[in-house]
Amino acid sequence: KILRAEVLTLPKLGCLNLHASLLPRHRGAAPIPAAILAGDSETGITLMKMDEGLDTGPILAQKKIAIRAEDTAETLGRNLAVLAAETLRVFFPLYIREGLTAMPQDATRATYAPQLKKEEGRLDFRLSSEQLSRKVRAFQPWPGTFVLWKEQPLKILEVQTEDYPGAQAPGTVLEHGRYPAVRTSDGIIILLRVQPAGKRPMPGDEFLRGAKDFTGQIFAG
Repeated sequence: KILRAEVLTLPKLGCLNLHASLLPRHRGAAPIPAAILAGDSETGITLMKMDEGLDTGPILAQKKIAIRAEDTAETLGRNLAVLAAETLRVFFPLYIREGLTAMPQDATRATYAPQLKKEEGRLDFRLSSEQLSRKVRAFQPWPGTFVLWKEQPLKILEVQTEDYPGAQAPGTVLEHGRYPAVRTSDGIIILLRVQPAGKRPMPGDEFLRGAKDFTGQIFAG
């Protein structure tokens, strides 16, 4: 919730906020998934002085962290929590004792990260393999990614991308090295770990052994 001006001016030194991105990039409620979805190589923590806008206040300090190829929103969030504590430990005493130079944000470089919705987790295989892999990682643990199989959500928990020759339509399910794989716009994603409705998470090869009719399905966009 955005605070009113009369609230923001009550503290003598103003109101501060820690935001889990390198502002002005990824303003909003879901900056961690947004950084993964965008394919960013790094993100970080911004210590900012709050104003009446949505993450628009001047920047007091920033610390960066690399985004690893295997990071999900959950693992990246844990790393950013540690970085946030370190940022506050270092810069908050400086702000109290000496003050910090507040740098206005460059609004022309701003991007936005709205709150994710559960229905956004449905995978569209007309996208590239890389885009789909990012989405699976960005949406873990919530809202999660899924396909509809036999009118039930099949959660897709972990995937691997691979180049793959062939003319199958995007969304076509193949068997690839004992694992289920789905054709994308430019290759395949291998379903390494899935969770059928009402069941536990399981490796993709285990799922396929019990669901032989899964191969050959075509998932619509």
